[in-house]
Amino acid sequence: MGNWGRDASKSSLLRVLRPTDLSIYRSPITHQIRLPSPGFSMQYMSILSLRNNQLSGEFPEAWSLWSNILVVDVANNNLSGHIPSSMGVPSSLGVLKMNNNNFSGKIPSSLQKCSGLGVLDLRGNKFTGNLPFWLGLKVSRLQMLQLRSNFLSGHIPQQLCNLPNLQILDLGHNNFSGTIPKCLSRLTSLLNVESSIRWLHHMSYPEETTVISKGRELEYGIPNLDLVKSIDLSSNQLKGDIPEAITKLVGLGILNLSRNQLNGNIPSKIGNLHWLETLDLSHNHLSGRIPQSFSSLTSLSHLNLSCNNLTGRIPSGNQLQTLEDSSIYEGNPSLCGVPLSDCPGDDRPISPEDDKDEDDYGRLGLYVSIVLGFAVGFWGVCGSLIIKKSWRYAYFKFFGNIKDKATLAIAVRVARLQRKI
Repeated sequence: MGNWGRDASKSSLLRVLRPTDLSIYRSPITHQIRLPSPGFSMQYMSILSLRNNQLSGEFPEAWSLWSNILVVDVANNNLSGHIPSSMGVPSSLGVLKMNNNNFSGKIPSSLQKCSGLGVLDLRGNKFTGNLPFWLGLKVSRLQMLQLRSNFLSGHIPQQLCNLPNLQILDLGHNNFSGTIPKCLSRLTSLLNVESSIRWLHHMSYPEETTVISKGRELEYGIPNLDLVKSIDLSSNQLKGDIPEAITKLVGLGILNLSRNQLNGNIPSKIGNLHWLETLDLSHNHLSGRIPQSFSSLTSLSHLNLSCNNLTGRIPSGNQLQTLEDSSIYEGNPSLCGVPLSDCPGDDRPISPEDDKDEDDYGRLGLYVSIVLGFAVGFWGVCGSLIIKKSWRYAYFKFFGNIKDKATLAIAVRVARLQRKI
């Protein structure tokens, strides 16, 4: 019976259940693989990995006996039903991956008992309800939270900002509404480029995940997963401005806010995100000019600003010049510049008439400056003498003394010359 029937008296021995151990649990009625009862001598098991199979049916209810479980990975199967409430009993649980199944219902509140949970991946299911506020209170060690492609709704809770180790946040393709929390600057793991996800390596489990990057799904595994820092809130119903706090997350590599109802301007300091490789703000209601700080995004390799209300000239920059695809900016009729059409006044040929007009304007400016200079100088001197009587007397007395001295000097010099002759 494989790993299941061995003596598990030594708690230090790592217990792993893999798909090859399930061959004896085929149902003779449905011919489907079923999950075994958890009470089957599995109390010392640490890792349950059944991903990439054709498992169907509901997940077993009684998990209270699995007190030492660290990893549960049943991704990419056909499992359905609700996550059993007993799922939260093993407080030792560090990784829970149930993505790409047919689970439904709400995210069970019993998971808040798993205070050490670092990875929660429930993508590609049919979960409904709100995003639990306890994810940032009771479960505060999350490093990857991936709930993409479900039917979750409501506002994104402020408590989500209480996850200092969070490196991957994927809430895309749901029905979230309201505004983007302005407290995102408290996600301290995104404030620098260093990784805080390395503790997962010690579980002896080959951690990997899929992230939407550069416009497509990319698979990341160890060690590249350490460097992935992503926020994906795409394809929801979020409104309001893009909070300025996002520009403080200088370690962010992927930012996808596309296909929402965001409005206002793009934050002026977005150029602070020097490590940003993917930026998608398409299909919103953003307006105003593209900030000049875009030229500071030196790591940017995928950009999409299409289908907004942006206006003015597209900024220039060494990295932006490498993004020559005009579809990046399409759907913004008031945008101009490379790689779109020229802005009004760009590269207009100068005719002889233009040269003549410029010469005429130059002469006119010279004449005006001469007249103004003379008027200011004249009235600056004469006007003060007319207004101030004492100054006028002193002025004429001064020049009178100079005249007398000059006359005396000339007379003395003439007398000397006569004597010499």
